[in-house]
Amino acid sequence: MTASSSEIKPLSTPVEEVAQKLESPQDIGFVFDIDGVLLKGKKRIAEATEIITYLSKKKIPFILLTNGGGMTEKKRIDFINMTLQLTETPIHEDQLIQAHTPMKTLIPHHKRVLICGGPKDDVREVAEGYGFEDVIRPVDLIRANPTIWPYHMFTDEQIEEWGRDPASSKLDVDGTGCGENLPIDSVLCFNDSRAIGAELQVILDLLNSEDGVLGTRRTYKSGKPSIPIVFSNNDFLWSNEYKQPRFAMGALKIAVLTIYEKINGQKLEQLTLGKPEKVCYDYAHHILIDWRKVLLGEKQPGNLCLPQLNDPPINTPFKKVYMVGDNPESDITGGNNYNWGTILVRTGVYQEGDFERNPETSRPSLGIFPNVKEGVMAALKLNGLA
Repeated sequence: MTASSSEIKPLSTPVEEVAQKLESPQDIGFVFDIDGVLLKGKKRIAEATEIITYLSKKKIPFILLTNGGGMTEKKRIDFINMTLQLTETPIHEDQLIQAHTPMKTLIPHHKRVLICGGPKDDVREVAEGYGFEDVIRPVDLIRANPTIWPYHMFTDEQIEEWGRDPASSKLDVDGTGCGENLPIDSVLCFNDSRAIGAELQVILDLLNSEDGVLGTRRTYKSGKPSIPIVFSNNDFLWSNEYKQPRFAMGALKIAVLTIYEKINGQKLEQLTLGKPEKVCYDYAHHILIDWRKVLLGEKQPGNLCLPQLNDPPINTPFKKVYMVGDNPESDITGGNNYNWGTILVRTGVYQEGDFERNPETSRPSLGIFPNVKEGVMAALKLNGLA
């Protein structure tokens, strides 16, 4: 069921859309971004409720693909269903791919991991739920030795509640505690930073350590870090209720890469998942194909495949797939590069004049629409399904 990227059959090209008549509602698929497309911060976009309900009732396959995360897939999908008021046609958690969802595939090679980002201690629950054996958080390091980042903003209560005891985390950074300071295998940046100063410090400490042992410093400079680092996505901006987009994980990544190169004189070797990377779209393509099988009664929910990274489907049952997003640099670039149709909405990151300000910005193949409902209905009409 796998093949090289050169074997995958293209679905469309990022040029002017051509009308065609599809034979079945299952011949077409949609992949939706969440923030700025379905939700605006913690508020729903009313047209999103209407179109998701319509697609569900028509059994037209769709999934959600977001560079967001920070909580379990079930918690996030429960919040989406509640916020969009999808009581009759709820979205299943199998239809959700968060930025860190593909990190499940890393478990066999990453045992003791530093997980960065996310609110409170929620991403520890996510990582442990995925199956990572030993999950370390920046707050654990601060509990073990507050001088590792003396400017931290955690309260004593938060450190006590969220941070693991050094005897449990095996983080005797200064040699005065539990007597163990076990090496960390890798750094996994799951979600947008809530403590960017502390995370920058400990990430760079580990990337330049002796084999992942905190408190040590390697004696050589290299573009290859002492332990691997994986970013769940490259988004520089995201959209919430504020009138201008806010910084996202891409800002942390830029800082890590810049400081690492300043220290080593060489660019950092790293892996980035999420949109617009092809690895993300390969993963999503597998999930969309599997969800189509659920709608056709060929598979049961909860039993979808776990695609491997950089492992595209050999073939696709879809004659047309559309990526629907609000961010030209991630949603539209990724969809165009993957030969999917693309729909850009005006309810999120994209703002009037973006293409004039940056003529190299990726343009959607189908067009720009006021909201997700109008964009999807245009695609369905173009393909004879509405």
